[in-house]
Amino acid sequence: MKKRTLVSSAVALTAAGAITFAGTVVAQAQETGDEALAAAIDAILADARLTDSQAGVVVKDAETGETLYDRNGAKRAIPGSNDKLLTTAAALQALGGDFTYTTDVIGDRPVDGVVSGDVYLRGEGDPTVLEADYDQLAADLAAAGVTTIDGDLVADDTAFDAVRSGAEWGWSDLQYTYAAEITALNIASGDDYQAGSVRVFVKPGASAGAPAVITTVPATDYVEIVNTATTGTTTNVVVNRDPHDNVIRVSGTVKSGTSGTYATRAVIEPTQLVADVFADSLADAGITVTGGVRFGETAPQGDEVLASHASAPLSELTVDVLKPSNASMAEALFKTLGYVKSGKGTFASGKAATYAALTPYGVDNGPIRVADGSGISRHNMLTADAISDLLVGARNASWFDTWYDALPIACKDGTLASRMCSTPAADNVRAKTGSMTSVSALSGYATDADGRELVFSIVLNDFLYSTVKDIEDKIAVAVSSHSTATTEAEISTFSSEIDTPDLEELEAEAEELPAEGEMPASLECSWYEPAVC
Repeated sequence: MKKRTLVSSAVALTAAGAITFAGTVVAQAQETGDEALAAAIDAILADARLTDSQAGVVVKDAETGETLYDRNGAKRAIPGSNDKLLTTAAALQALGGDFTYTTDVIGDRPVDGVVSGDVYLRGEGDPTVLEADYDQLAADLAAAGVTTIDGDLVADDTAFDAVRSGAEWGWSDLQYTYAAEITALNIASGDDYQAGSVRVFVKPGASAGAPAVITTVPATDYVEIVNTATTGTTTNVVVNRDPHDNVIRVSGTVKSGTSGTYATRAVIEPTQLVADVFADSLADAGITVTGGVRFGETAPQGDEVLASHASAPLSELTVDVLKPSNASMAEALFKTLGYVKSGKGTFASGKAATYAALTPYGVDNGPIRVADGSGISRHNMLTADAISDLLVGARNASWFDTWYDALPIACKDGTLASRMCSTPAADNVRAKTGSMTSVSALSGYATDADGRELVFSIVLNDFLYSTVKDIEDKIAVAVSSHSTATTEAEISTFSSEIDTPDLEELEAEAEELPAEGEMPASLECSWYEPAVC
């Protein structure tokens, strides 16, 4: 017979968890510290949007590596741009913060202003070279007395292989900057260093109904612009590059009396864009090239460097990768790792160099797979545990301060500029975001209410809603508000300061470009133009 527990009328358990003795309420002790944090995170992860989805969450003490919370931390998942944490850490370890790229003009020493034979423009993968830098290279040649190149202009991009895109990059992404083709000889369309791209500026015409005015940076005829956009009362411009050629079509309307708008599109074969731009730079500098243009040939050994451009050091470039989540820069670093370490700039050599660089910092490459440098590939497989191990281990690296300072800061900058404001995480959490369809991630550092530094990694996959970023933010706030004395209820109070989207609206909404100033749902905010972060 089963025993039944009887509660007399003098003693009763209330729904709130207090115990009543003959009309007197005595509060029941609540869990605090790590147990309260775990309970609070469990409650956050009970969100209906994660039903039948995959959630990996790990929280560790940054100093000791002690695990404070683990939900599926060993399960592999697609990390999105959290992959950039590995790429940048490996680059700083293997290349050093002082590493710089060089882009060189190579050929015979000029005699009476004439360079006899071919001149090679050799790249080593620099994703930050601008149109103005190629103009300066040409100006330097002219200042050295060069007037004629009696031969061909040869674009040497052989530091990297000819595989331009990563495995499992979505075909519909290839026109966008975050999936730009990867070449060793490159040009960026602005000082945000979107390599391998052309920025299309769309400005209103002189009157209503007049054609929109189109300009590009870099200025080039390598791409063909087909413009049907007109001047109107609103700005609603669509810019698309054809899938198989460099035809960019601009349609819609741009509002009269405004400065217009812009969009950046990746090009097919960026090396050829570079050659086109540099040929124009030479002509503008008064230098005649008697021959044509060739591609993909290695500069001969022994020829002189006639002019050279150097990038900023890697210590500075790391900020440009992590704060805005710049994918083209991350991919350049990935192949550069392979090139410097093996002489071959490939995805495979970049992967091997990344694994070798991170092993000393506690990253076990056995349970994970790195397929590219930016996280665009759905072949990437990381675990929240591996990411948190890197976050803990990196604190002992000589380059840690550079890496840490380059991470986005909650409610302050980068892809976290508009997130976690008015919470204990604001200006506290430093973390890398990750965003793809049905993939979202947030991993980094937080100082809790006791002043203890913690690391956390959140990797969410297989959800059907457009966004789960508020769930990540609530967990980051929970970690930030944690202390030895804080209860689950108190932690939940802080986390509740993050708004939860209306689930019915999320179910009904279509994927649309967010209104100006709003955070996007499924991609990094810096990938929208104009950027919304």
